[in-house]
This record gives sequence, C-alpha cells and structure tokens, in this order.
Amino acid sequence: MLKKLTITIDEDVYAGLYAVVGPRHISRFIEDLVRPHVTFHDLAAAYQQMAEDEEREAEALEWTEATVGDVGDAAW
Repeated sequence: MLKKLTITIDEDVYAGLYAVVGPRHISRFIEDLVRPHVTFHDLAAAYQQMAEDEEREAEALEWTEATVGDVGDAAW
C-alpha cells in the first residue's frame, strides 16, 4: 500500500533530482535510498540466507581465524 508524503527540500536538490532521476521517478529513487535504513523485517531472513551460504561462511571463518592473532598485539 502506498502512502503520500510531502517533504521540503532545497531547490538545488530538487533540480538535481529532476535532472538526474527524472520527474516521474523521484519518489521511487528516494524510497530505494531510504528503505534499507528504516525497514528491518527482512534482516533475520537475510542473516539466515548468509548463514546458509557455506562457501561465504568458510571464507569468513578463515578470515576471522587469520586476524584473531592481531588483537593480542594491540595497544589499548
């Protein structure tokens, strides 16, 4: 369901949006930029999908194991 939102922005920003994105695409452009910062319901599914990627998990484990020794040399 779509909701209408009225925002106020500087005229230079609007002119840039109009020129770069196009007059009929500004809402979608802004929504695509904002969505990852305000919607979290897919986060658990994304983490689950990453965890199921065995190759990625193996690479991550290898990386963490290789860097864990670096912490001991850190000066706090």
